[in-house]
Amino acid sequence: MANDPSNPDPQPALFGPAMPAGTGPDTDTDATAGTPGIHGSDPLRPLADRMRPGELDELIGQDHVVGPGTPLRKALAAGKPYSMILWGPPGSGKTSLALLVARYAKAHFHALSAVLGGIAEVRAATAQAQVRFDQGQRSVLFVDEVHRFNKAQQDAFLPHIERGTIVFIGATTENPSFELNAALLSRCRVHVLKPVTPEAIASALERALHDPDRGLGQRTWQVDEQTLLEIATAADGDVRRALTLLELAAELAGDGDGFDRALLDQVLADRGRRFDKGGDQFYDQISALHKSIRSSDPDAAVYWLSRMLDGGIDPAYLARRLVRIASEDIGLADPRALTMALDAWQGYERLGPPEGELLLAQCAIYLAMAAKSNAAYMAFNQARADVARHGTLAVPMHLRNAPTRLMKQLGHGRGYQYDHEHEGGVALDQACLPEELAQQQYYQPVGRGLETAIGERLRALRAARGKAGSGPQD
Repeated sequence: MANDPSNPDPQPALFGPAMPAGTGPDTDTDATAGTPGIHGSDPLRPLADRMRPGELDELIGQDHVVGPGTPLRKALAAGKPYSMILWGPPGSGKTSLALLVARYAKAHFHALSAVLGGIAEVRAATAQAQVRFDQGQRSVLFVDEVHRFNKAQQDAFLPHIERGTIVFIGATTENPSFELNAALLSRCRVHVLKPVTPEAIASALERALHDPDRGLGQRTWQVDEQTLLEIATAADGDVRRALTLLELAAELAGDGDGFDRALLDQVLADRGRRFDKGGDQFYDQISALHKSIRSSDPDAAVYWLSRMLDGGIDPAYLARRLVRIASEDIGLADPRALTMALDAWQGYERLGPPEGELLLAQCAIYLAMAAKSNAAYMAFNQARADVARHGTLAVPMHLRNAPTRLMKQLGHGRGYQYDHEHEGGVALDQACLPEELAQQQYYQPVGRGLETAIGERLRALRAARGKAGSGPQD
């Protein structure tokens, strides 16, 4: 590390001087203080906190953000940290990276939690930063869960970011495009942190297991790579969660030097996957289900449905989405799809979980394999657009209701032809659209499923109407 020009403050392996003990949300600390490790060897602190990386090279799984040659690495090497938004899933290293930025910039670090704090805490933190700024010291203001701040609270940071009073670092698990103000985003660079791979997490677990100062290395462990990989996989991309599972396993091991099968099963009993109800994970997965069915892929459809059920989604929401898919993406190509979706919903409500979940899976598979058509959906959207575009067009006189003598005298219903009295059951020369839309053809059936037959009949009808003068020829 001593010869690495991209490292602005080389430190001895493995961890060098960094943040003192006690650093965390709603804390205030001097990043220039030199204490061993980020949190030292305080055994009262959780293992995940003690094992925070002490330099950029130890932040696993985020080389695209902090690796050699990256903009952030170059900025820190030049002593020019910038304000940023760190967007990533839990346990991907957002807080650790913020601490490292403060340390490499030799800046004062102040952390706020948007869950616990408000505008008063923001004003106090920025006022303290102004005092330090006037004294020639940088301040890194880290806001965890920044998406929970409202517009006014987010706006409070803007003048301080512009003047350089603070280096602002906001951490969020939600899409910044939706959750953060455009004004704040325009003043910050967004870095996307990825879920950490099981292999990378396993390497962090091995380091924690054998680190005698901050980890569990005060005793000798006999834990093989496969066991560590199993724990890492169960953590589902979350390094903090993996270290917590490792710490729990070590406590349950007692005087033993390893983790047997029964112990692992106990530790890994709760293996829920990432699924934030109402967040990006939710919308990404429901989008994947919808698009898999639309793409006629039953394997993907049943997988994504299972993922969401595993994550704790409300099955009624899934049932509603299946009904929507049956109408929007299958439509009249297979009218049975809508009936099946409604039956699956009703069946689930009667059976409940877990038996009722099979009905939803069967429905998803059927919808994936059904003939697809969005012709009715497109026709509806185009008709609505014309309603908005043309306003209140008059109903043709022959189609109007005439329940009273006055209305009949005014011509309502005059000239109407009762279709059942005509050959084929259709009065071909009778126009039904407003005169301004006489040439419109909204419904265009596709050549799949039942719409093949519907399309043949519709083309014949349109051609006959065109000849009779009541509409355009198809």
